[in-house]
Amino acid sequence: MKLFLDWSDYQNAGMGDAYADIPKNGGDFAKAVAVCISSGQCEQLNKGVMCPSFRVTGKSALSPGGRVRLMKAALNATDTQALFDPELAEAMTLCVSCKGCKRECENEVDMALIKAEYLAQRLQVEALPLRSKLFAQLPQLITWPIFRPLVLWRNRSPWLARVSERYLKISAKVPLPVPAKKTGTSAQPKLTPSNTDAISDHKEVVLFIDTFNRHFNPDAATAALNLLEAAGYQVINASANDGKPTKPLCCGRTYFANGLLAEAKIEATRLIKALTPHLDAGRWIIGLEPSCILSLRDEYLKLGLGEVAERLAGRVLLLEEFIAREQTAKRWPLTFKVETGRALVHGHCHQKAVGAMKAMRKVLKTVDGLDFDLIESSCCGMAGHFGLEAEHYEISQAMAEQALFPALRTEPQAALIANGFSCQQQIANGGFGKPLHIAQILLAVVVTESESL
Repeated sequence: MKLFLDWSDYQNAGMGDAYADIPKNGGDFAKAVAVCISSGQCEQLNKGVMCPSFRVTGKSALSPGGRVRLMKAALNATDTQALFDPELAEAMTLCVSCKGCKRECENEVDMALIKAEYLAQRLQVEALPLRSKLFAQLPQLITWPIFRPLVLWRNRSPWLARVSERYLKISAKVPLPVPAKKTGTSAQPKLTPSNTDAISDHKEVVLFIDTFNRHFNPDAATAALNLLEAAGYQVINASANDGKPTKPLCCGRTYFANGLLAEAKIEATRLIKALTPHLDAGRWIIGLEPSCILSLRDEYLKLGLGEVAERLAGRVLLLEEFIAREQTAKRWPLTFKVETGRALVHGHCHQKAVGAMKAMRKVLKTVDGLDFDLIESSCCGMAGHFGLEAEHYEISQAMAEQALFPALRTEPQAALIANGFSCQQQIANGGFGKPLHIAQILLAVVVTESESL
């Protein structure tokens, strides 16, 4: 088996363990699968994220442990068609790559990564469905002038929505996200920090604007830019240095999610090339979208990108992680205040998987007058494009109804905060209004110099 991801971290996994039950085929990938100890913890309905599809179906095969059992059987088979076993295919299709198991499983089974390798293996013998191609190619398609009018037309026309469901299997019950008229960031009046003494003269940071915030939520990108500048940082927008300045940088997330690992590596290589000079200069790379930014700290380490990927992983932070870090070091000069405020916060699964929700809580606690709660929920159910797929619409909604939607219904007047693009779409489609990114919330409640007097 030719592997597409670097599984060398698992080369010694299970050695000398009579109970490891490492499959015959798959090398280090098989060892990564076999780290599961079949404790059944992934089939407990406790707090946390793991495992969304098991929670709503109760099917053992849809838990991480169940998927491991099916994958072991496939890797032990002599027939290469074992990877196409219908039960295994269903189990892997219904994995939403939330990464909850990587954090909550005792042995850190990384089912999201296992799924990526599984999809890549299948693509060696079968073509990628058209729907998956379209979702994977989103960063390119969205730059076409016709893209936005076509999405608007589809959303406004029930007939066209039904046609797309029939031929593309994109659910007619869900509106597609509409790109903004203007992308990137736009200039706004800069705020004056309330404590200029805390600002150093040479604080440079790099802001990486991902595909989703660039094209669908540029207000969040603008808010982040203005917030950092108001705090005295010189913000450098990450841009390509490969002779293609009109092609925005992309982390490759949409390719990775659909098993197109070679294409994901091309995008990752391009991004790393653009960011390497900033790494050499010791600058922090700051981003907004959890699924994109945390890919730089996780998936990039498995794409065979070399030592520079390790360096990048150590210098990438979500905006709230950076602010929390600067606040702890007493280098963050801005203060935040709201007269009275109530907010509910939904964390993206990947934020929860790496423990980044602690930074959200810490930063929001510094907003004087804000009363907020983190919603205790699993995956919202959108999970990239999972919730747009016709055959998965019902289970997507069931995931949202487990905890997220009920929590939102109890406090209809509360402000909503969610950094994940797909989370924002699921919540808005549920009729709760569009949540704001934490960058927008913080920018709106900065205490200006005149207010602090």
